[in-house]
Amino acid sequence: MKLIGMLDSPYVRRVAISLDLYGVDFVHEPLSVFRTFTEFSRINPVVKAPTLVLDDGTVLMDSSLILDYLEALAPADKKLLPQALNARARDLQLLGLALAACEKSVQIVYEHNLRPAEKLHAPWLERVTGQLLAAFSRLDEQLARGDDADLNQASLTAAVAWSFSQFTVASVVKAADFPHLQRLAERLEQHPAFKKYPIE
Repeated sequence: MKLIGMLDSPYVRRVAISLDLYGVDFVHEPLSVFRTFTEFSRINPVVKAPTLVLDDGTVLMDSSLILDYLEALAPADKKLLPQALNARARDLQLLGLALAACEKSVQIVYEHNLRPAEKLHAPWLERVTGQLLAAFSRLDEQLARGDDADLNQASLTAAVAWSFSQFTVASVVKAADFPHLQRLAERLEQHPAFKKYPIE
């Protein structure tokens, strides 16, 4: 398998770490959707990161869809989502909050880095920032109840989302306001799989 995309994307990073935890052998090709657009488009014309190329040449994209495939492929002792419906619903709730935070962080980064300063749209930024802080607030509340005990897809994605926000929009997301997320990320960033695929 080949994982295409840069590790500065939280979506690429969550797939890379998950692949490692699933025990799946893969090659990481750090292509950028900006700097190496043409090269990336030869693999996936949509140029969406992450892209996973299976051994038979099938091209998968979107981190959640890729991870759905990998979860189905994983043996019982390697699965990162619970099988019991109540536990799975709880983890999916956490995943939804973490992925919403990722999306809003990315939108803020793009607004500042891709749009000329004179064309920044303040009402849009305020709205996205409010959504970002709401997602992290709800996630921090959930983690305060002890839902981060295990390394699973929910805690993994929450930690990746948090680390990405601190890497890119720390002036917006104050670490002191989200102590449970901060502690979770500090703990998981010490795990070998996280260290193997750091934010770059």
